[in-house]
Amino acid sequence: MTDSKYFTTTKKGEMFELKAELNSDKKDRKKEAVKKVIASMTVGKDVSALFPDVVNCMQTDNLELKKLVYLYLMNYAKSQPDMAIMAVNTFVKDCDDSNPLIRALAVRTMGCIRVDKITEYLCEPLRKCLKDEDPYVRKTAAVSVAKLHDISPQLVEDQGFLDSLRDLLSDSNPMVVANAVAAISEIMETSPTASQIVDLNTQIINKLLTALNECTEWGQVFILDSVSNYIPKDEKEAQSICERVTPRLAHANSAIVLSAVKVIMKLLEMMDQNSDFFGLMIKKLSPPLVTLLSAEPETQYVALRNINLIVQKRPDVLKNEMKVFFVKYNDPIYVKLEKLDIMIRLTNQSNIAQVLAELKEYATEVDVDFVRKSVRAIGRCAIKVEQAAERCVSTLLDLIQTKVNYVVQEAIVVIKDIFRKYPNKYESIIATLCENLDTLDEPEARASMIWIIGEYAERIDNADELLESFLDGFQDENTQVQLQLLTAIVKLFLKRPTDTQELVQQVLSLATQDSDNPDLRDRGYIYWRLLSTDPAAAKEVVLAEKPLISEETDLIEPTLLDELICHISSLASVYHKPPNAFVEGRGGVPARRVLPPRIGSPEEMTQEVPQAAVPQVTVIPGVDSLIGDLLDMDINPPMAQQFQPSMNQPIGGAGVMDLLGEGLDSLLGGPQQGGLDYVGSSSTLGGLSDIFGFAQSSIHVPPQETWLPAAKGKGLDISGTFSRKSGQVFMELTLTNRALQAMMGFAIQFNKNSFGLAPSQPLNVTAPLMPNQSINVSIALAPNSGPVQRMNPLTNLQVAVKNNVDVFYFSCVVPMHVLFTEDGEMEKRTFLATWKDIPVQNEVQYEITDVQHNADTVSQKLRNNNIFTVAKRNVEGQDMLYQSLKLSNGIWVLAELKIQPGNPNFTLSLKSRANDAYPDVFSVYETILHL
Repeated sequence: MTDSKYFTTTKKGEMFELKAELNSDKKDRKKEAVKKVIASMTVGKDVSALFPDVVNCMQTDNLELKKLVYLYLMNYAKSQPDMAIMAVNTFVKDCDDSNPLIRALAVRTMGCIRVDKITEYLCEPLRKCLKDEDPYVRKTAAVSVAKLHDISPQLVEDQGFLDSLRDLLSDSNPMVVANAVAAISEIMETSPTASQIVDLNTQIINKLLTALNECTEWGQVFILDSVSNYIPKDEKEAQSICERVTPRLAHANSAIVLSAVKVIMKLLEMMDQNSDFFGLMIKKLSPPLVTLLSAEPETQYVALRNINLIVQKRPDVLKNEMKVFFVKYNDPIYVKLEKLDIMIRLTNQSNIAQVLAELKEYATEVDVDFVRKSVRAIGRCAIKVEQAAERCVSTLLDLIQTKVNYVVQEAIVVIKDIFRKYPNKYESIIATLCENLDTLDEPEARASMIWIIGEYAERIDNADELLESFLDGFQDENTQVQLQLLTAIVKLFLKRPTDTQELVQQVLSLATQDSDNPDLRDRGYIYWRLLSTDPAAAKEVVLAEKPLISEETDLIEPTLLDELICHISSLASVYHKPPNAFVEGRGGVPARRVLPPRIGSPEEMTQEVPQAAVPQVTVIPGVDSLIGDLLDMDINPPMAQQFQPSMNQPIGGAGVMDLLGEGLDSLLGGPQQGGLDYVGSSSTLGGLSDIFGFAQSSIHVPPQETWLPAAKGKGLDISGTFSRKSGQVFMELTLTNRALQAMMGFAIQFNKNSFGLAPSQPLNVTAPLMPNQSINVSIALAPNSGPVQRMNPLTNLQVAVKNNVDVFYFSCVVPMHVLFTEDGEMEKRTFLATWKDIPVQNEVQYEITDVQHNADTVSQKLRNNNIFTVAKRNVEGQDMLYQSLKLSNGIWVLAELKIQPGNPNFTLSLKSRANDAYPDVFSVYETILHL
């Protein structure tokens, strides 16, 4: 008879009957009663009242009955903690039982009873089981340590269980090793101190790899994950580990395959990319990844998400496997879309023909989302492979001829991008696009078509009529369409002013007077003022040359990609997000995994960098209508308001300094081992450096330049320069009156700029400036106190000066070195960790020629200008200076300066998260080293 009888409807008074049966002298009746209790518990009935009676049944030799009682205990111990203590003696006794199954059962149940009062009684039995002679008991005890750590981390560390787990890594039984690894991995994720106690070394890794061949599948996954967190001493050890892990690539279990791929992908970072072994590993990675795509759709999707990361990091792995990513008719949509994305990443000149043929076929499918992405993919191919652009455009035109609405609209969106990528090349197809104007109903497609009409208005005879047709329903259009229509009509007016004046007045009126949207209204006012005051300036702004669009717009940021490679085969690789973005409620400091250092690089890096120390990328907005902003400035507000810091500035200097400048310093404490010689710091003088005048006299001050000639300033001549004194930036102005009348009522204001510079005091010209008289004025500037806007060049500063004659506008360039702060000297370990954390793609080299100084003189000259030498070493007769500087907006720039004695040409390598700063920093080096 089956156990289903225990789940039949209960009758009245059953609890009393169960209580009697549980106290029966007959073993069979006891077992039957416990089964009924478990059945009632399973279907959700409260049988906690029977707790004492069930606990009394623990004293038995019957293994089946003992399992049932332990199951009941695990379920009700939390609600009956006082009574659960009754079972402690039995647990302790069972841990000494002659039967290893009972010993293992006891220690497993102890780990599952999450009651604080009981945990302290369980330490001694658990310690015995960790050293049990039977491997089954040891492997169960290893997992129990992880469960106990979840309840009471401090107890586990105080009782030395972490050391016991570390000893189990050397166990002779592979299953014990695997469970010990699993337990340690679980504990290290939540405990910041565990990694210091359980430190992986070459000896442990060799034991793990030996156990790998005899473990269960889950055991192999745990071991491979642990091996992936180990950083080998050198390339030879990395190759050895790869050779021992490679056989796992042929395993039938997809989790093991991806874990092995993760290990190899990480270790490839340490190898010479030109070596035969590197090429061999790349070839061996391809077949297992292809095999994963023959599994069920869910597994395929996980594999594809991981492959997407691998292809971005190492495109060569699957460069010859394009066909396996071709979509099958019965693939689910989520698999189709992911395959399509990888196809584009693998597209090159050699396979573009077959890819285009596939994409054209996909564009005739019935699934709308898939068709849309296929059409966009054709456009991405055109942008990525220039030689095939014409063929792609031809394919898009064929698709437009199908007159399928959503196909036409997607085609127009991507053709806009193709026009931007290849200007003056494919504009002959505009007439065909205009034929489909009436069918467009999606905002993005309508906006793209309007952009095309406005951009190429001179080639379209009836451009005014086409744009006017959109104005009829202007208020009902999407904001994206309204903004694009406003700009397009202004472009049309600037190109054909005679016959479009009425049209531009109509759209400006709609945008400024009839619209509630502040973005649209502001843009309308800016255009209106530009057109009414200076049409030439309007032409420069609105018809400015467009920057070319990039080939790959959806690539994952390199630092994030490196982190995700470390999480291949986990949920992070499916979400394409780091674990701390979606995992909550775990204890300890979230740790960010990093790839091993590249071969031949100067990095000396610990295995994991705490997340708090990771520098955040500072994003500076792009230039947009700067002249309009400047013209709209109010020169006359009270001084208290005029120089009030902006509340919505996007750059937080102090925040970035804390994240990078001080975070790693405290977390990577201790002396640095290596061949770097520490270079003394003048910061030991503290505030005395200012008292003795070092800071004021040593920083280079460029000669004054004429910023506003008298001819443009109605007799006012302004020349000036910038300096840095006592940690503050100053604008040094010389105002000369070359007019015939006195000048007074001076005021100054800055436009938005890259570093948020704003005057921190008014322009003090107290007495009238008489004809032919000059006056020198020094204005203190406050970085990060004004609105921020990315300028080109980066340090360009647009200035408005007002007096009783007029308001005058000019621009000047701030020398970058006055923005270098005095706290820009990194601690050595922080420097090494930060250098490693910045992607290698961000490193740029420059050559500085004809320098007549040695390393010590160079170091001192640069230090005088707040470029600090963190460390110095001599490699093969060549002096290497490792330097750091910090900009006023909190961005750090790291440098490596190579000096060959007797050679006047120096090599400068720069590394930063803000590549835009490189040219200006290089210019500072050139200027200072040639003084």
